[in-house]
Amino acid sequence: MLVVNTDTIPGKEITETLGLVRGSTTRARFFGRDFLAGLKNLIGGEISEYTELLAETREQALHRMIEDAKRLNADAIVNVRFTTSTIATGTSEILAYGTAVKVK
Repeated sequence: MLVVNTDTIPGKEITETLGLVRGSTTRARFFGRDFLAGLKNLIGGEISEYTELLAETREQALHRMIEDAKRLNADAIVNVRFTTSTIATGTSEILAYGTAVKVK
């Protein structure tokens, strides 16, 4: 599955637009990670526990979006975007969305 954040795919012709596809996941912070992050917050620098959590969450949202496109028999997804929102204290959602298309 081709996944791009542009509205075209070089060397490919979009022959059909199938519609919006999306994938999302909601994650809560974990106490163990919060504790380590709190310690790092005192000394500064990257909080790798949160970086890893967000990377895993983005990958899951992306995978779910691709599965949604496969249900439509898409060849590619264009204009892919990510957004995030806070659901509750310590809980965030990441949404991946784009347009499923057929290409030749």
